[in-house]
Amino acid sequence: MSETRTLEDEAVDITRDLIRIDTSNWGPDPQTVGEAEAAEYCAEQLRDVGWDPEIIVTTSDRRRGVAVRIPGSDPTAAAIVVHGHLDVVPAVASDWSHPPFSAEIDDGFIWGRGAVDMKNMDAMILAVARHWGRTGERPRRDVIVVFFPDEEAGMVHGSRWFAENRPDIFAGASEAIGEVGGFSLSVSDDLRLYPIQTAEKGIKWLRLRAAMRAGHGSMIHEDNAVTELAEAVARIGRYRWPVRRTKTVERFLDELSNAYGVDLTVSDTETVLERLGTLGMLVGATLQNTANPSMLEAGYKVNVIPTEAVAHIDGRFLPGYETEFDETIRSLVSDTVEIETVNEDIAIESPYETVTFDLMAKVLRDEDPGARAVPYMISGGTDAKALSQLGIDCYGFSPLQMPADLDYWRLFHGVDERVPVEGLKFGVRTLRRFLMAC
Repeated sequence: MSETRTLEDEAVDITRDLIRIDTSNWGPDPQTVGEAEAAEYCAEQLRDVGWDPEIIVTTSDRRRGVAVRIPGSDPTAAAIVVHGHLDVVPAVASDWSHPPFSAEIDDGFIWGRGAVDMKNMDAMILAVARHWGRTGERPRRDVIVVFFPDEEAGMVHGSRWFAENRPDIFAGASEAIGEVGGFSLSVSDDLRLYPIQTAEKGIKWLRLRAAMRAGHGSMIHEDNAVTELAEAVARIGRYRWPVRRTKTVERFLDELSNAYGVDLTVSDTETVLERLGTLGMLVGATLQNTANPSMLEAGYKVNVIPTEAVAHIDGRFLPGYETEFDETIRSLVSDTVEIETVNEDIAIESPYETVTFDLMAKVLRDEDPGARAVPYMISGGTDAKALSQLGIDCYGFSPLQMPADLDYWRLFHGVDERVPVEGLKFGVRTLRRFLMAC
């Protein structure tokens, strides 16, 4: 059996092995236990071919990650970090057509929680590292392989902890690649766009609290905490944020305009999204800040006016627009409502006019002559945020060729998450090409 075939088969087999390890992240809940088992599995896969990985316990024994540095042939070159996360969001088995942790292969797909987010990339990384260990083949640059816990619940027990407590792992690294980029969007038979993530919105989760006098529900209450809070929540939820096109988004829209022959120069968000159709999911939230009310808590009995009412807001801001976000939220909330930030993280925007980005585009074309790489921004957040604070330029490059009729974005955290077997094989070949050439 050829080495190339072994590389592809291992990517498939390891993906299935990892899916079968239930690493559901329930936050601080004791149910979050699978990350430790997955870390042990990854470390064993690396040890099996001669590497010496370190298993790293972060905030508790059940929150574990893995790191190993694979030396390149040029010791003067800056290192590159290749990272993945081990955890997944929970899945309700009764909603799925295939058991979410069985990793069944059916209709050309591997089905299961984590198939695209992101155990497929974890498996590709391990398959390439194992290939190097078996064959003696070496990349030019040092490759720092890291698997983090806790990406799906805020990264406090994962990449944030690594950046704060073990920055030595990333010594000498100038760039990093991780999830949510390098997947195909079919335009025509001979053109597929491959968005590469170069930017992420920032995160600001807020708690709003209105505290006023309690009283009997039959009385007149002009100082009702529920009323004050509800009005603030409604103003935030209905606010129309102005369009702000960052450099990355502007370039992405230009590429989409050229590919689809659609004019996207208008400033009206709804018009842009209407013209993009299903691609609107990929673009909409990156054209503006967002603040979505998501939780409400108040009262304990219908005839008692409560002392306080609390709401939670999921806020996301564009790179360079955090101040605008803060000032707008304050203007929408009356002085009687307190605003508390309960979780926040930075927005990032890495350069895309670089040799590294051009190389990503080249290796994609080598595997798919119809490939066109384009930079884009995601509305969510990844472990790239923590690494960027160490001065590392971060990119989402988890190559994957998707069937033209499959909606990639609905697979993230969705029911019946799955990855195409042939697309996964495409991905591991492309990843190896990139790491050997960069």
